[in-house]
Amino acid sequence: MANRLADSLSPYLRQHADNPVDWWEWGDEAFAEARRRDVPIFLSVGYAACHWCHVMAHESFEDEGVAAALSAGWVSVKVDREERPDVDAVYMLATQALTGQGGWPMTVLITPDGEPFFAGTYLPKPQLLQLLDAAGTAWREDREKLAASATSIAQQLAGIADPGPGSPIEEEQVGLAVRALRQTFDDARAGFGGAPKFPPSMTVEHLLRHHALTGDADALAMAELTLEAMARGGIHDQLAGGFARYSVDAEWVVPHFEKMLYDNALLLRVYAHWHRQTGSSLAARVAGSTADFLLRDLRTVEGGFASALDADTIVDGHSVEGATYVWTPAQLVEVLGEADGARAAALLEVTAEGTFEHGTSTLQMLADPEDEAWWESVRSRLLAVRDQRPQPARDDKVVTSWNGLAIAALADAGVTLVRPDLIESACAAGQLVLDTHLIDGRLRRTSLAGRVSEAPAVLDDHGNLAEGLLALQRATGDPVWLDRAGEIIALAIAGFHDEAGWHDSAHDGEALITRPRGRTDNAEPAGVSAIAGALLSHSALTGDTRHRALAEEAVASQSRIIAQDPRFAGWALAVAEAMLEGPLQVAIVGEGEDGPLRRVAEAGSSPGLVIASGEPDSQPLLADRPLVDGRPAAYVCRGFVCDAPVTAVEDLTKALSMIN
Repeated sequence: MANRLADSLSPYLRQHADNPVDWWEWGDEAFAEARRRDVPIFLSVGYAACHWCHVMAHESFEDEGVAAALSAGWVSVKVDREERPDVDAVYMLATQALTGQGGWPMTVLITPDGEPFFAGTYLPKPQLLQLLDAAGTAWREDREKLAASATSIAQQLAGIADPGPGSPIEEEQVGLAVRALRQTFDDARAGFGGAPKFPPSMTVEHLLRHHALTGDADALAMAELTLEAMARGGIHDQLAGGFARYSVDAEWVVPHFEKMLYDNALLLRVYAHWHRQTGSSLAARVAGSTADFLLRDLRTVEGGFASALDADTIVDGHSVEGATYVWTPAQLVEVLGEADGARAAALLEVTAEGTFEHGTSTLQMLADPEDEAWWESVRSRLLAVRDQRPQPARDDKVVTSWNGLAIAALADAGVTLVRPDLIESACAAGQLVLDTHLIDGRLRRTSLAGRVSEAPAVLDDHGNLAEGLLALQRATGDPVWLDRAGEIIALAIAGFHDEAGWHDSAHDGEALITRPRGRTDNAEPAGVSAIAGALLSHSALTGDTRHRALAEEAVASQSRIIAQDPRFAGWALAVAEAMLEGPLQVAIVGEGEDGPLRRVAEAGSSPGLVIASGEPDSQPLLADRPLVDGRPAAYVCRGFVCDAPVTAVEDLTKALSMIN
């Protein structure tokens, strides 16, 4: 059979290139083939680092019997959810509506018109074969009833996908959201809710901003307890830095071992902001090691950032989750010697019984080491040995949205930690995405080794990339990043906004059975939240009142989820905090990016604060802001209405202290 996946730019699709299943990529050709053969479509959606996707592949898609059943009565379509989040969003909505839950791998049976009539997630081989047989029989013998049901489901999905109008977010609603978060906060183990526990990076960012705006000590306590618990738990890679996808338990001990770019970018940024706001040494250490992880393990040859490290490691031909990362006391002694091995086991919670599987333990650090030099020696020796173990596969595709998150995080961390190397890496990634993914005035979603995919960018790609470019403007003072962010925002407005509000897919994009309009900040910001943040910052830097109004509209569209469950509106609430406080602006003229006035301004933690620096009139916020007696000067402004300029560090410190 023709191997249609071998040349795909998606590493996930290429993982299935050697299956006996006759896979098609999502597109018109697959649907035309289904209509020609008069058979339904078997849609399988997953991603490269997904553990249960690998399990289902080995059990079913590598099986000749399953392949024969699929070939006989179906057109089989494989989709990478990270490359086509619009397709994933539509059919995940169907899966959640039909089953009450979702996840990957996602299995959906659809008509040649794209309408779903069955949806589920991981299916063991016997259950999958039973489904194919029963659904195939229904398609042949009771087509009219099945088609009517599919059409009805599609119509209901269209209603669910339209969230309806929202209402403006006021300070009282944000306060109510914080109190609602308090009700779900885990006082014993930190974080929100029970197992499994996902890093609530955007909610913590919201809580830090809320504390900066209001002085709410409880908001800061929830944020700090959660950040510390994650940093000390097994979800955090104590040797190489970075965080796993989530903890399978409520204590943050045992992770699901895949490492995603979006998680680590969001966490890097919030740990850097924690350090900026409180001076926490733990925050600085974790932010630095997470940034090092991004540069060491996820940076591509071209200068972008790869999507993920796999959850599994191949050991003796078999996929084993966590094999790279876990240790026994005997292994520590083998590497470190008797004394240091025992000491490291006590520090890292490596026990004879084990905290993971088969007597192995994940590494935790529930207390700081007493001797930092000793710990650094131990860490480097253990990491050197760990690097010789079989390593998880890397998904090398460069995703516009997640690179935007990484650019913003590295830029902010570079400023806060005084690490120019992080800013330089962020600039290189920003330039790569603009040079590679922006083609003929349209943004693309992914690339691989410099080859760009045909997959179109969605709303969050535009919002997160613009956010990253604006963070580069703040970190470097170079107005070119402000200009390029404005270009991306203009594309977003033209392609994704209309009288009904914001959509996740473009107006002239591929026709799906419903146009997705995601409203929850889940693993990453929703598209509407991402564009709201970028619009707000851009308006504060340029004075563009339309952008401010569009940002307010975008946040207002999140009002229902903010009221119902603020855990799933973390970034929307973080943007709302900045909106309530700002626009608060610091314009610095005549000083380089490492100048003393800039350093003082960068230490400010007010959520609505934006900073512009450079020569007078070099960008909108610096227009008509002259030097003072030939010396660099800082102007503290609200809505472009500025106080008298100051030239002394202590005067700027005093001015900012009155608003922080």
